[in-house]
Amino acid sequence: MLKSPWLILGTVTCAGFLASVSFLPAQPKPADSCVACHTDLDESLTRQMDGDIHLEKGLGCVGCHGGDASQSDQDLAMAATRGFAGRPKPAQTAAFCGKCHSDAGFMKKYNPALRIDQQAEYLTSFHGKLLDQGDQKVATCVSCHGSHGIRPVNHPMSRVYPQNVAQTCGKCHADPGYMKSRLPTDQVAHYEKSVHAEALMKKNDLSAPTCNDCHGNHGASPPGVSSVANVCGTCHTRQAEMFRQSPHNASFQQLGQAECLVCHENHQIASPSDRMLGAKEPATCAGCHSEGDPGATAADAMSRSIAALASQLGEAEKLLSRAEQAGMEVSRARFGLSEGHDALIGARVVVHRFSAGQVKTETDRGMAIARKTRQLGEQALNELQFRRKGLAASLLVIGLALVAVFFKIRQIERR
Repeated sequence: MLKSPWLILGTVTCAGFLASVSFLPAQPKPADSCVACHTDLDESLTRQMDGDIHLEKGLGCVGCHGGDASQSDQDLAMAATRGFAGRPKPAQTAAFCGKCHSDAGFMKKYNPALRIDQQAEYLTSFHGKLLDQGDQKVATCVSCHGSHGIRPVNHPMSRVYPQNVAQTCGKCHADPGYMKSRLPTDQVAHYEKSVHAEALMKKNDLSAPTCNDCHGNHGASPPGVSSVANVCGTCHTRQAEMFRQSPHNASFQQLGQAECLVCHENHQIASPSDRMLGAKEPATCAGCHSEGDPGATAADAMSRSIAALASQLGEAEKLLSRAEQAGMEVSRARFGLSEGHDALIGARVVVHRFSAGQVKTETDRGMAIARKTRQLGEQALNELQFRRKGLAASLLVIGLALVAVFFKIRQIERR
């Protein structure tokens, strides 16, 4: 009991000491002379660093530009002896960024999943080769990613976020003054009208292709005539396989034509439709084939086969919808109809084989499914009529029974 006052006093003393320590002013962080000086000169430059992925990882100005940010004296802070590199020239940019991004050991400290071959790929690109020849206007790392305020590629504000890529490329490639007749400058305008842009921009499908999906990222190069089908075939695998088995493949190679582009174009790729098939304008086939030649005849046959299947599937769909709206069970029939639509899609893919017989084989399979589905729809509607007639007959019998009961009751009451 005698020790308890001393224990209490000691506890209070310790608590007071800890409380006083917790309220001591924090030690000031070392001043960053880069930020302080450049904020005074041009605050917008330092504001650009907000959200920068490098800054978030702890890599400030010195991480890229070198120097000594702890020195307030400008000459000392930016002394070559302290590693100051300054602003790189275009020809130096790839190596400037590559000193970190090509160093596997260094990158593992920050992002082990990031590839370290970007610089090597860039040197093989069209941009890299022109830069090596002394062209200072070509794109370098900072042209696409920016220099300050660089976001991760999956950040919506990143210049290389899928929905921003076309505009990033367009800063050079859509500027007639900058390109000066090197290349056409209508690619972005055409792309924005394409089925790919519609999926990417309007439907927010980030898997839809944009510039870099076809041309590459760091190793960006225009696909040659022989490689176009391989580029398109990355996504459109079955169509590419069919085309390679078609008679057009050898013909296009002899003519030096880029396979997919002849019918679908390159940047302004419209959503394909059945109207592209046929021997008469505006069918795409009519651009090369005249009415009566074997190609036009085959195109006409493929067009008729696909149109007939689409029509039959549409009729079957209407029957099933009528039956379903009337309350009939048609889920199995609908499942069968989905297989018919698969056959229609398959036939449209097989068109790239340019064989009327193979297309008909696919559409015949779909037609059989469509006929069966129509039969099921008609059976459902017939059963509906039977049920309605049965209900009417039942109601008539019940009505007659009620009338008979009514008269019977009146007869009993009279007695």
